[in-house]
Amino acid sequence: MITSPSVLLNTNLSLPLFYRGKVRDTYELSSRLLIIATDRISAFDSVLPCGIPNKGLVLNQLSAFWFQKTAGLVPNHLVEAVDDVRCLDNYIPLASRFSYPSYLKGRSMIVKKVKRLPIECVVRGYLSGSAWVEYQEQGTIFRETLPKDLKESQELPQPLFTPTTKEETGHDRPLSMDELKNTVGETIAEELKKKSLAIYSYARGYAQARGIIIADTKMEFGLENDKLILIDELLTPDSSRLWDARLYKVGQSQPSYDKQPVRDWLVESGWDKEPPAPMLPPDVIKATTKRYREAYERLVGKKLR
Repeated sequence: MITSPSVLLNTNLSLPLFYRGKVRDTYELSSRLLIIATDRISAFDSVLPCGIPNKGLVLNQLSAFWFQKTAGLVPNHLVEAVDDVRCLDNYIPLASRFSYPSYLKGRSMIVKKVKRLPIECVVRGYLSGSAWVEYQEQGTIFRETLPKDLKESQELPQPLFTPTTKEETGHDRPLSMDELKNTVGETIAEELKKKSLAIYSYARGYAQARGIIIADTKMEFGLENDKLILIDELLTPDSSRLWDARLYKVGQSQPSYDKQPVRDWLVESGWDKEPPAPMLPPDVIKATTKRYREAYERLVGKKLR
């Protein structure tokens, strides 16, 4: 059981830093990588000055859960989830070992080092978020014309693959299939679409049986020996829009298990979406922590540890 409300915002290991992202810190382990999910939270492309207690535990353990569940559909980069910090001895030479911090347990994983594709593979099954805004204005989602008179949060006639660029700074840019093919090649582009839709279809059915609607999600892929492999995170509250099926009503915004309440508060606060982001109030932090944990526990079927 989790007994501490502590927040892990930064890591500083005695290992070469490979990459520090908005939420994750990644370190070199020779031919492998060690990815640590911190409690940092980002919204509108900015990292907030506060964290969400135990958020990293949810992101890491839920990603590991989904990687294992979908391994038969698409290979992924997971080598080992760090459930015992002593497992790091298998990847760090004796002369380079150090006292491993206890926070690595449950919020880190060892993964394969592969070539990352600069693409966000987004799949949308319901009309929500930025897609709802575009549909209201133009009757389209990422330039694809949809039937008239759809309502907010309505299930789409079929899931849509709406890829974007993955920018290091600034906003990601929507990509048409032709643009995607020009970026990664026709064969890889078609495979990205096919595999993204397959993962979404499987996960959507699995979650629906547990009372959760996956309205949309985004995935990332890399290349291992020129073959596609899932990387980063998978089907977490950070990368997906998760709704409670019991409360679902077409024609309105839905109560969400993801960080949408954080986005909503930021919009209502009047923030102009330019750094620095404001501090979240305690009640929003507490409510978001509860949502993350509940999403994990309902999907996985056990308490977060």
